[in-house]
Amino acid sequence: MARTAASGEDRKATIKDVAKLAGVSPSAVTIAVHNKPGVSSKTKERILQAARDLGWSPNQAAQSLSGRAMHSVGLAIARPARMLGLEPFYMEFISGIESVLSRHSCSLLLRLVEPEEEIEVQRGWWQGNRVNGSILVDLRADDPRIPVLSGIGLPAVVVGHPSLAGPFTSVWTDDAAAMTEAVQYLAALGHRRIARVSGPEELGHSAIRTKAFAETAEQLGLTARTVVADFSADQGSRACRTLLLSPERPTAIVFDNDLMAVTALGVVAEFGLSVPHDLSVLAWDDSQLCQLTRPTLSAMQHDIFSFGADVTETLFDVMTHREAVSHAAQVPSLVPRGSTAPPPSDQRHP
Repeated sequence: MARTAASGEDRKATIKDVAKLAGVSPSAVTIAVHNKPGVSSKTKERILQAARDLGWSPNQAAQSLSGRAMHSVGLAIARPARMLGLEPFYMEFISGIESVLSRHSCSLLLRLVEPEEEIEVQRGWWQGNRVNGSILVDLRADDPRIPVLSGIGLPAVVVGHPSLAGPFTSVWTDDAAAMTEAVQYLAALGHRRIARVSGPEELGHSAIRTKAFAETAEQLGLTARTVVADFSADQGSRACRTLLLSPERPTAIVFDNDLMAVTALGVVAEFGLSVPHDLSVLAWDDSQLCQLTRPTLSAMQHDIFSFGADVTETLFDVMTHREAVSHAAQVPSLVPRGSTAPPPSDQRHP
């Protein structure tokens, strides 16, 4: 209600909006929020309440009118803190982001959230002048963030396919092409029963991979099954056990990240099986983990560090009103290693 009174629409609030709502001058707002003498305690509380109602706070953006134009970029990730520390993809991705931000003397404002919290987090960052723009990740079909955050004018880049991005500029990897290559490779080795352990099915890139996996397998005459997990080691292990206990056990499994693929090696050993003789394992998001296992893991490799840098450079184009073009980054490429091989001769695809 207070936002509507101040702006007539859900836009970024200013110090003048706070002053108007509190019935004071902008200078009085500055005095109150910096806890300096000059206004009564009652007036100060009225000002602070108006600021809270409008989602406004003083920060570097408000204090740098004669200094740096850009100060920070936001990134909200819906992952538990413990899991984020174990997931190589985001560590590499954030490193790529930081490589660009450091050149611009900018900071990364990182927040781990529940999916339903992110809209309010992003709204508070933007309307409180805490960020100049944001990177949006893990897009879903008909993602509720898109209409709300575009409606408040947040400069952002979507990490995902343009079909998920709405009016935002997007940077993405061609998951469909990469998955097609992975299935074709396994078929060429002679596998006829293959499976996949995916990330959450509501994620846009999971849906794209699932569709490509099923369609390519059907075209090649393979039996294919997808089991949904959440990228974590625990769920990756459970999904692998489910597949190995199935009546028609697959001879090859594609995992949607390298962490789940690594944990699968232990599950295979529990069953008294070996990789790759009894089961071939193919990981997504190649990292050093894939080269430290025995056997080393075959993987769909792409330069995640460069991907993070590309996304961030594109965001700076958006934030500085330069021409920003949605584009695909490098397509992941297959790197065969020791975890994939032809299946036992009696189970090979003709």
